[in-house]
This record gives sequence, C-alpha cells and structure tokens, in this order.
Amino acid sequence: MKIVIDEKIPFIKGVFEPYAEVVYLPGSTFTKDIIANADALIIRTRTACNEALLEGTSVRFIATSTIGHDHIDAGYCEARGIAWANAPGCNSGAVYQYMASVFATLSVQFGINFEEMTLGVVGVGNVGSKVARLGRLLGMNVLMNDPPRAEKEGLAQFVPLDEILNMSDIISLHVPLKTSGTHQTYHLFDKTTFEQLRRSTILINSSRGEVVDTYALKNALRKKEIGAAVLDVWENEPNVDKELLPMLNIGTPHIAGYSTDGKANGTAMSVQAVSRFFELPLCEWYPRNIPKPAQPLKFELDCNGKSMQQCIKEAIWHTYLVNDDDGKLRASLASFEQQRDEYPVRREFEAFTVKLKNVIPIIEKRLQSLGFSLD
Repeated sequence: MKIVIDEKIPFIKGVFEPYAEVVYLPGSTFTKDIIANADALIIRTRTACNEALLEGTSVRFIATSTIGHDHIDAGYCEARGIAWANAPGCNSGAVYQYMASVFATLSVQFGINFEEMTLGVVGVGNVGSKVARLGRLLGMNVLMNDPPRAEKEGLAQFVPLDEILNMSDIISLHVPLKTSGTHQTYHLFDKTTFEQLRRSTILINSSRGEVVDTYALKNALRKKEIGAAVLDVWENEPNVDKELLPMLNIGTPHIAGYSTDGKANGTAMSVQAVSRFFELPLCEWYPRNIPKPAQPLKFELDCNGKSMQQCIKEAIWHTYLVNDDDGKLRASLASFEQQRDEYPVRREFEAFTVKLKNVIPIIEKRLQSLGFSLD
C-alpha cells in the first residue's frame, strides 16, 4: 500500500509508516507520475484532484484535511470509483476564535457597541452556526441566511438574503464555493449585491475568495457603498490583488481556520477516514502533545472599572490578535504561502484558563460560554 501526503499536514509524519509506503511532498507538486501507483492521497486545498491528476493512476481514496472540498472533482471521482472524504467542522472553533478577534478589533476601529449591532450570517453550517452563536454571546442581534437549510428545515429561523443586505451592520460569509446547480455562491457578492448594502455595512469573508467579486468589492470601497471589508480569503490565491489589500480594514492570508487545535482535528479526521477505508488500526487516532502557544495558557484578567465588552475583548486578544496576521501580510504580500506554511501555534479558547478579579457574574458566565475555563 502506498500513500502520498502533503508534507505540510501537521502531526501526521510517522503515523502510517507501520502500515504503508509513505511519500511526503508539497501539495502543489503532486503529478500524475508521482501518484501513479498510490492507493491513497492525503491533501490540502493546494492539490486539485481532477481528471488531469488522477486519470490512469491507482488512487482509490482521497482525504483532504480541510472543511472545503471544491479542489476535489467529486463527479469525476464518483465516475471513476474513487472515494473521498473531507473534514467537516474540523476548524470551526478556529474560525470562531478568528471572528471573535475580528469583532473585537472592529469594535475599537469603529467604536462599536456590540449590543447595538445586527450581524448577518450568510451560510449557517458548522462554522456559520458558531459565528451566529458568537454574535449572540457578544450581545448582537443575529440574522441567518442559508437557503439549503431553509428548504429542509423551514423558514422559521432564517431570512432572505435581501433582508441580510438591508438590515445588517456586519455581514459575515461562511458558504461553500458552488459554481453550478442550485444555490450557486460564485460571486454571490457582486456589483448588484453591493449596491443594496447600507453604506455603513462591514463585510467579512472567511469562506472562499471567489464568493466575493474582487472588482466589484474594490469599486464598492472606492465609492463608499460599504463601510469596510475584512478578508481572509481571496480570489486567485495565493496571487492576492495588490490594489485590494490596502483598501481593507483587516486582511489575512487564509488562516482563519489555522489554529493548532483545528489542524489537529483535520489531520485526525483524515487519518481516521483512510483507516476506515483500508481497515487500518487507526480509526480513533488523535495527535498527542499539541504544542503550547507563545502566550500563557493561564492568565489573569482584572475587570475593575471595565465594561463587559472590554473584559471580553481583552480575553479574546490574549488568545489571538488578528492584527498580528494582518500586519505580516501587509509587510510581505509575496510571502502569502510561506505565512500559511509557517503559521505559529494558535490555541483555541478551550485551551485557556482565566483568573478573574473584580468581576460580576454575568461576565464570568459570558466568558465560560465563549469557551474559556475559569480558575
């Protein structure tokens, strides 16, 4: 048995060696010749698994350690009898943390009081559901749009996209990229969409770059048709539009889901999927000894004289400052891929314990609900 694995997938080296011949390569360098006699591939988004790569090979199973799977040609794989698996929800906690840091940063940039804001969440799957919950925990009014879910579950908890566009102070996108069929999301936000927004609306995209029309976004920002934009994902990655980045309030190199916990989850789900398919004894495997971040996992927070929003902001920022990633990208746009590949350890809220001083019970409860442990 032979497995070809993207060398940047963390925690995986040594796992399959007792059971298979294993080859590690950069994900962008997979070729038909290299994988010709492979039984399985374990990949990230940088490996396009389609007829051009797979035809004539012995590949029987593909695991991607990512939520997204638009880099896998599902129709071709089905026709060729190639099974595949993604890692749904693996990094939802990481995006939840990323969004919390974004909200905290925007609150300072714009003087936002969360309790006066309406958040529109477009796409309410594993990630979007957590972002909607985050908005409520921060005190926002939350509107949700998800046509596929609305068709299955009814309209009670969902609103049309037009209502999101007309009523939201902040809109956050969490949809898959779908270029054909019903509920297409390619350029979901285009010239027409931007013209419907209120001029103060802030747009956040951490889903897929192609969901937002770059040209239309730049024009909307120039014309002040929207208040601000935050992007973690970009059209034509890693070739980011050099003109767009300076126009954004926050821009990051597709790392919203890059917490170390999220990476461990994605790797584990891929290992387990391969193990189930080939009947290997790794169906419950999970990485051991996940590394610690630079900042202490236990910290003290004095809430004396501070509002609940201030206390929550400080707790969030202790775990992750999105401005750090924004600054690195602005300093070196050309190293987009390197910043992803060499991303530092980032642990999610659940890894942290906070000792609170001079705090009222509602703040304690809110921090616990966000995921922090209390000392």
